[in-house]
Amino acid sequence: MTARLASIWRHPIKAVGREALEKVTLKTGQTLPGDRVWAVAHEASNAEDGAWSRCGAFVRAGSSPQLMAVEARTDGAQIHLSHPDRPPLTVEPEGDAQSLITWLDPLISQGRARPARLVRAPEGRGMTDTSGPSITLGNLTSHRIIEGRVGRELSIHRWRCNLWVDGLDPWEEFDLVGKHIRIGSAVLEAYKRIDRCEAPSANPETGRRDADLLSVLDAWDHRDFTIGLKVVQGGDIAVGDGVTR
Repeated sequence: MTARLASIWRHPIKAVGREALEKVTLKTGQTLPGDRVWAVAHEASNAEDGAWSRCGAFVRAGSSPQLMAVEARTDGAQIHLSHPDRPPLTVEPEGDAQSLITWLDPLISQGRARPARLVRAPEGRGMTDTSGPSITLGNLTSHRIIEGRVGRELSIHRWRCNLWVDGLDPWEEFDLVGKHIRIGSAVLEAYKRIDRCEAPSANPETGRRDADLLSVLDAWDHRDFTIGLKVVQGGDIAVGDGVTR
């Protein structure tokens, strides 16, 4: 296997925004630092601050596709958010959650539970969709195969993945499940394939659904895209690092 780490992405607020990193230090048993630290609970949610909850407890792009078009940039305790249909917002989640809730409300689809409050993930892990701390890895070659089926370029941000790898064969990432891989000085265990909801069907530039990617995946008799990783040996990773077994 000859591959390299093409990009690193984190999502400071679950389902809300994304930002690129050049390098990061992974810690054993933890998620990507700064990833999904915050999550926006909706009015019907019983999610508690400091405790993991399932994705259904929060606003999410699968049911509110406009969220896909949010971009984020962190600056210390502040998060700068932008969206093509909303004015820019700078918020410090610890002390000004209501500004974020008000800003997000117009982006939530009609008929869906409204954003109500902000909760923080447990220490050392993000509010990932998995009950254990995980990092997601995507294969750019597999993404290109999807683009070929659709007939046009698609943003990788549809998949909200943490690590993108280039140089693997199509779907080779699935063969990594059950194995350890090394990126930089970190060692990670690939432990599961990730099945997908409607979220990737939305265009991250517009926040509007424009590609039925679940039907595209059905052509391979599954709806899986990207894999989940656990950090088994912490270390530094950086864009351009080799990815080896």
